[in-house]
Amino acid sequence: MKNKDFDQEETLDYEAQFSRKRKNRAVEPEEEAPEKSLGRELLEYVVLIAVVALAVFLLTQFVIVNARIPSSSMENTIMKNDRIFGNRLAYLSSDPERFDIVIFKYPDDESKLFIKRVIGLPGETVVIEDGKVYIDGSLEPLDDSFCPEVPRGDYGPFVVPEGHYFMMGDNRENSRDSRFWENKYVSRDQILGKAALRYWPINKIGMVR
Repeated sequence: MKNKDFDQEETLDYEAQFSRKRKNRAVEPEEEAPEKSLGRELLEYVVLIAVVALAVFLLTQFVIVNARIPSSSMENTIMKNDRIFGNRLAYLSSDPERFDIVIFKYPDDESKLFIKRVIGLPGETVVIEDGKVYIDGSLEPLDDSFCPEVPRGDYGPFVVPEGHYFMMGDNRENSRDSRFWENKYVSRDQILGKAALRYWPINKIGMVR
């Protein structure tokens, strides 16, 4: 009887020790993941910056054109110092239309970007009499309600070559446009995009119409 009791006590003592070991193992903290090295973090930042820079480059080269308006030639539609996004995709499947406002390479110096309104289309004859624009001998002048002042002056005739456009600013008394350029017409491939969104100043954010 004594041996049996002794065996039971020994068994209980062993089970208690085993239980304590299991509990100790359960509360042991997991090993922490090794910290990222400084070099690895720097590499991740460099990769992130490179991806963002590539995205911006592709966006500005193939989707939008960013333009700052340096003069008052398009007032009051677009004001001096406004900032505009042009849509490079606007004319992928269609041609510019009359009265579109477009951003293009200045024909006399392609390093400069200009923004004007399309007035004359390919093959048309443009005549300006007393500030009014007539197309192909029409008796009715084009709409000029977007001009801030009553236009004046006689110009032309201008015969627009195929594949080219005749441009004028809305503020015609203060616009150096196709009437005065040495190379008077903008070729189709010089047009970079259609003015789409004014994003500056903030209180004038909105579509360009």
